[in-house]
Amino acid sequence: MTSSVRASQGSVPTEMVVDQRLLPLADRFFSMYRNPQQGGGALVVYVRGEKVLDVWAGWADRDRRWSRDTVALSFSTGKGVASTVVHRLAQRGVIDYDLPLARYWPEFAAHGKSEITVRQLLTHRAGLHRVRGLLSGPFDMLDYDTVIEALANARPDPRRLNGPGYHAVTYGWLVAELVARATGKPFQDVVAEEIAGPLGIDEYWYRVPEGHRGRIAKLFPHINPGGLNWQFTSAILAHVAPTRGLAEAAMPDGFDLLVRSPRVHDAVMPGWNGVFSADAVARMYGAIANGGEIGGRRFLDPATIEESTRVQARGRDYVLAVRPNWSLGYHRPILASRVQPQNAIGHYGVGGSGGFADLDTGMSLGFVTNRLGSSLTALGDLRLARLGAMAQTLAQNWNTL
Repeated sequence: MTSSVRASQGSVPTEMVVDQRLLPLADRFFSMYRNPQQGGGALVVYVRGEKVLDVWAGWADRDRRWSRDTVALSFSTGKGVASTVVHRLAQRGVIDYDLPLARYWPEFAAHGKSEITVRQLLTHRAGLHRVRGLLSGPFDMLDYDTVIEALANARPDPRRLNGPGYHAVTYGWLVAELVARATGKPFQDVVAEEIAGPLGIDEYWYRVPEGHRGRIAKLFPHINPGGLNWQFTSAILAHVAPTRGLAEAAMPDGFDLLVRSPRVHDAVMPGWNGVFSADAVARMYGAIANGGEIGGRRFLDPATIEESTRVQARGRDYVLAVRPNWSLGYHRPILASRVQPQNAIGHYGVGGSGGFADLDTGMSLGFVTNRLGSSLTALGDLRLARLGAMAQTLAQNWNTL
């Protein structure tokens, strides 16, 4: 029942995929991008390893329509990809979840961090959530070695002993250095070998190849909360108890300027600067949702999936002030429905992009967009939650539709 829908954008022919059973979902997606002020995006769905929806719409920039080749900066969506790299290595014994990070990265042991394990890192219990004040200035984040040295010399937050604290920005660097030390290779090279190669898609980028940067959609509006001055707002939030943890973890001075700089595509910052296509996100989670296989190839072993998707930190997160139910590098997807999936994992990003795998239905979804959030805030909205809820309902009734 899968059909192709031919479209034309300029002189380049393109082809969308819409299974008839997902027509309501496609209609909802297209309704989101009717004018340039809404930007653009792409949505891909796999069911039991088969791509059943691949659609895109809207504008990648004011004078450029979104196309099959458009990719987008997707913020924390990249944490899920980085975590999956660790799981690929763990199933071959290159990394052990229960060994201390210092076993792979000796300098990390400084200031009482010698016993922090890989498992604790992947469940945001390393106590290194603070990015605010970690470096001298925001553009220091572009220097990978400077960041790694700062994290190795940082002192862990003692609250980590009582529960998780979301490492909103630092998580990616910590995982990247773990992977680099364990393999002896640069993190981006390992991503290409462990994710892009096996899945047959190139667009898993933290450092974007020069020749592909013209494909990146322009983000808008600015990421500033409520349109307020970032420097002023972040400083205030950092001194208010209920928001202090979030400001420490996600709001370094000058971050709003860094997000808009093309220099972010020269750096490796897997906690937030991943650039992906919707198909790349959906295909990775599609392999997980399909028992570890996709395209006739084994991507993850069932035992690895069982271990990596099991909830391991149920406590209240001292940064987010909620219970995300962290598994090993993933959170439970949030859907706009009364009943939330109980056997699903993924990772969403600031602004709206994200992806997840529902292991019960065998369905995965990837969504990327350049329109950050809603008219109220650029930090997020309900687009992915609503698309995910509809996709889950359709997947649950797949054989009867």
